[in-house]
Amino acid sequence: MPPRKPSAVGSHVPVGGGLGKGLDYAREIGARAVQVFVSNPRGWAPSAGDPAQDEAFRGRCTDDGVPSFVHAPYLVNFGSPTEATLTRSVGAVRHALQRGAAIGAKGVVVHAGSAVAGSHREDAMAQLRTHLLPLLDELDPDGPRLLVEPTAGGGQALAATVQDLGPWFAQLDDHPMLGVCLDTCHAFAAGHDLAAPGGMKKTLDALVKTVGRGRLGLVHANDSKDPLGSGRDRHEAIGQGMIGKDPFTELFRHPATRGVPVVVETPGDAASHRRDLELLCALRDG
Repeated sequence: MPPRKPSAVGSHVPVGGGLGKGLDYAREIGARAVQVFVSNPRGWAPSAGDPAQDEAFRGRCTDDGVPSFVHAPYLVNFGSPTEATLTRSVGAVRHALQRGAAIGAKGVVVHAGSAVAGSHREDAMAQLRTHLLPLLDELDPDGPRLLVEPTAGGGQALAATVQDLGPWFAQLDDHPMLGVCLDTCHAFAAGHDLAAPGGMKKTLDALVKTVGRGRLGLVHANDSKDPLGSGRDRHEAIGQGMIGKDPFTELFRHPATRGVPVVVETPGDAASHRRDLELLCALRDG
């Protein structure tokens, strides 16, 4: 068996003041992978970006060997019954993919979405195919993949558990440009008992069984403030929540995460993010 390629451990980084500021923050906390927003995460207005900044960001990431990822706006929902939301969701994801390609990102993360109270889940899943499949067909195979992130559950989530990804992928013909971003807090909130001995392995085994090998493109490593199955998406520092630190050792040992970047989205400042990354690296290398 070839030597195991270690997962790059990094963080979502703030980019107020420009993309370069995000890489400065990454260097300060010791991040070896980064995730960024390329527009307002809670709005629809696209950001044109700056070609010079894009090129500088891409060059620094290449020179430092730091993979980058883009997170699409939170408002994106292909399960919405509102036509305006669907239209804006298409525009926001297309924009994120285009900007991701411009900065050399490996993937663009988008939440799996949900049906809205009073609407039918089957209709929402059909909309997913109608509106997202054309975007996938537009993608350059050498550009970023679209990485679906299962949500924390609750309501009419289109994908919360890893098993939910089966029909989600099927709606999109298991498109080759489609991958997965697994958020550990979301998975725990959706009912995967990551805190139990072997729980992380069981969840990752189920993920591979559901979508196949090679689909996992990114991990959001977040502990959870709330208990198993809460349906609540509230992140905690690594080892300080209901998941605990030991399951993250299991995460790094699983074949599905071989070489897959891991980023934290934990609360706190640079000092606390540095502690999270140091702990994760210790668990990875121990």
